[in-house]
Amino acid sequence: MQDAQAALEQVNALEAEAFRAAQSGRDAEAESLWGRILEIDPNHARTLTALGQRAFRRGDGESARSAFQRLADAYSADPEQWVNLALACRQLKDETAEESAIQRALVLDPRHLVALMMRADLLERQGKTHQAALAYAAVAQASPPLDQVHPQLKPAVSHAWAYWESYGRELGSFLYQYLDPYYQAFAGESLKRFRDSLDIMVGRKRRYESRSELYHYPGLAPIEFFDRADFPWLDAIESATDEIRDEFLAILRVEEGFAPYISYPAGVPLNQWAELNNSPRWSAFHLFKMGKLVEPNASKCPRTMKALEHAPQPDQPGRTPAAMFSLLKPRTRIPPHTGVTNTRLVTHLALIIPGGCGFRVGNEKREWRPGRAWVFDDTIEHEAWNESDKARVVLIFDIWHPQLTPPERALITALTAGTDAFTRGPGHTASATG
Repeated sequence: MQDAQAALEQVNALEAEAFRAAQSGRDAEAESLWGRILEIDPNHARTLTALGQRAFRRGDGESARSAFQRLADAYSADPEQWVNLALACRQLKDETAEESAIQRALVLDPRHLVALMMRADLLERQGKTHQAALAYAAVAQASPPLDQVHPQLKPAVSHAWAYWESYGRELGSFLYQYLDPYYQAFAGESLKRFRDSLDIMVGRKRRYESRSELYHYPGLAPIEFFDRADFPWLDAIESATDEIRDEFLAILRVEEGFAPYISYPAGVPLNQWAELNNSPRWSAFHLFKMGKLVEPNASKCPRTMKALEHAPQPDQPGRTPAAMFSLLKPRTRIPPHTGVTNTRLVTHLALIIPGGCGFRVGNEKREWRPGRAWVFDDTIEHEAWNESDKARVVLIFDIWHPQLTPPERALITALTAGTDAFTRGPGHTASATG
């Protein structure tokens, strides 16, 4: 025990001397001291690391590999040792040994960012384009956002993204040509889902999912914009566009009943809504709000209310139905956001649409056309903008998701009522579903 303690004290003293010598530029003396340490402790980690790093910096790949090999053998469960060994092997252009060391590191830590980058770089140097693309994709997936990456690693991570995106463009161009005869053979068929799948696969589009904020119903297809033909009852509402618009204009002349669309009380985190909170730049004239008829407003819009009778409006007490005129003032943008539940969809009927207005749901952007309606899933990220110098106005109302059966709708209504009953009980003040 005393001999071990004495050896440790001697190693510590020699290490301190070696450090001072290296700092003063006395390299020969430092290396002599490190050699004496290894005579006492052949696997002394800090000494082998120092020797390996110094050898690597001066281009002595063999000495660097020797030091890092001893470290990897002694500390085989540490992926960093295998990464260092791989770097030395790369300096020696020994690709077989480099690949073996990288693989050992990734077996220990499959998400080791440096090891992943080294594997991708090796495959690229070997001209293995397809394997390199997949390896760079793994780098991109394992990496944090670029602004959080260590400065020394940013160029490599940026290269990984650029390589993967370039590969996707090349693959996409090839596949679009390859598939053209098939598209022609199925001309007239609805191929949007397949085309979207291809765009997502090659990186031309992002994959968006339903992100219900409060209540999510599994198994409902997350569709950005639904096929207009699936909602024949919209014909009757669209045919009343002129009368609906006239009712809105009469309301606007009085300028009563409008409220900011976003209105959070003080003390609530606003996130993306800070700019629009309690702002008239995005306002609403509610006809149904939180499941209740707004009688003073609805009474001013009899033709609009009659048209809404054609819509399968949802019944979730305290939540839906909802219907309103939405007014977006000039030079105003609604930031990306998601809705509370996918059990209902949102309908827009375009009333007053100046140029420079647009709407995005997921990957798909559209422009409103006066008198035309569309239905979308607002639990998929969406945003709107008005870059004109005039107001944009749409009638917005919600409907049941058409894939819900009558029994499912009845149970969702009961679930919402039950939640309300629970939150009204003693000691409960907040609702839990959308």
